[in-house]
Amino acid sequence: MPRLLHHLSLALVALSASAAPPPNIILIVADDLGYADLGCQGAVDFDTPHLDRLAASGTRLTNYCSAASTCSPSRAALLTGRYPDRIGLTEDLLPSPTVDADQSDPGSSGLPSAEITVAEILHQAGYATACIGNWHLGDRADFLPTKQGFDRYFGIPYSNDLGWWHGRPNGENSHLPPIPLLEGVRIVETSPDQRYLTQRYTKKALTFLAGHRSKPFFLYLAHAMPHVPIFPSPKWSGSARYGLYGDVVQELDASVGEILDGLKTLGLEDNTLVIFTSDNGPQLTKAPHAGRATPFREGARTRFEGGYRVPCLIRWPGHVPAGKVAEGLMASIDWMPTLAGLASAALPDDHTIDGLDCWSYLSGKSAESPRDRFFYSPWVVRMGSLKLFLPGNYREVSPQSSKADAHGMVNHGESRLFDLSVDPGETHNLAPTQPEKVTELTALLKAFQEELKPPPDAAPDPGKPASSSNR
Repeated sequence: MPRLLHHLSLALVALSASAAPPPNIILIVADDLGYADLGCQGAVDFDTPHLDRLAASGTRLTNYCSAASTCSPSRAALLTGRYPDRIGLTEDLLPSPTVDADQSDPGSSGLPSAEITVAEILHQAGYATACIGNWHLGDRADFLPTKQGFDRYFGIPYSNDLGWWHGRPNGENSHLPPIPLLEGVRIVETSPDQRYLTQRYTKKALTFLAGHRSKPFFLYLAHAMPHVPIFPSPKWSGSARYGLYGDVVQELDASVGEILDGLKTLGLEDNTLVIFTSDNGPQLTKAPHAGRATPFREGARTRFEGGYRVPCLIRWPGHVPAGKVAEGLMASIDWMPTLAGLASAALPDDHTIDGLDCWSYLSGKSAESPRDRFFYSPWVVRMGSLKLFLPGNYREVSPQSSKADAHGMVNHGESRLFDLSVDPGETHNLAPTQPEKVTELTALLKAFQEELKPPPDAAPDPGKPASSSNR
């Protein structure tokens, strides 16, 4: 809290007499859920009736992009409204060699303390705030949610594969500490039985809702599933024709149903904005324990649409159109200014916020999204339906040529231009026939590169294991 004192304008609340009271906000984020992993978006061999109900009673965004195709950068961007390259967090964070959340000399790996999260913005506007689930933005005390605007935290501080886990294969990740389960900054359990994480997170969420009926709240519920290793509870094991992956998605769906029913029981349904999405696309290298991104190409850790285009459902009765399919472009970085606007909270004036306030579009007052462009990295940009890749090395899980190196990196010596409106699979390069568009979009990328501080590296090292830093 002390680090926000210099942001004098942050706590301004200026609701007009005619404005609706600020809504409660629930942001539910699955881990590695694919675009096609909802029934309303074509899921096969497993069912998501509660998520489908959420879509039917609210709005489904079909052109929504995460700001990164891997965990830590995507979560940092979601919470700050800033591109990962601007934050300087473009790699997944690993656990500290020894997890000691109470130590006074924290490590250096985490969301920088100078960054301002949406939880801090909302907290200053009078919201009670809670983070439940996967954090993955630093596991030392100074990086945990309670130092980033959240009143309370319960969960594991990184992805559920980064350490020993209940029932793990012998020797796997034995060089890492046991996975800790935290309450605030205190380790309350090690190597928790992951079969029950979804249930435990849901129960904690419902308890938080029940205890905060009298003031606005922001709940960030970040599930561990369906990130590998995947664990359904005994109740859901064997429930889906798709196998284990389908089991855990159906359990996640049931969790969403419990949250929606809990809101109704508590009389909070009409004044709560519910958002459901995923941190990035599916980890296709983990198939069959992975989802699908159909009709998009590739998945997590790539710059193709399958890694970025993720499910997004929103509902706020009477404020968000019901049964609507919104096709305008929107990105996860847009939630920070959008939610701040709903709370009439001022954004920090000394941080560049890349997100845009999309409420007029989401509420149906505007027919078009304010976002017309999106940067996948300093070397990949989308303007309208056109997406340009500058020449360079790019990771491909399923290369369409034999040019991939041992790390899955493919070198492309020329620019590639795709029209996503007719080519969602990004297979037909238009660059040779539309050189003027290549020039236009290249100029956007060069300007973005110049704007970033510190500037991006000249090129990724193809000799290193592929990560989110690939072009």
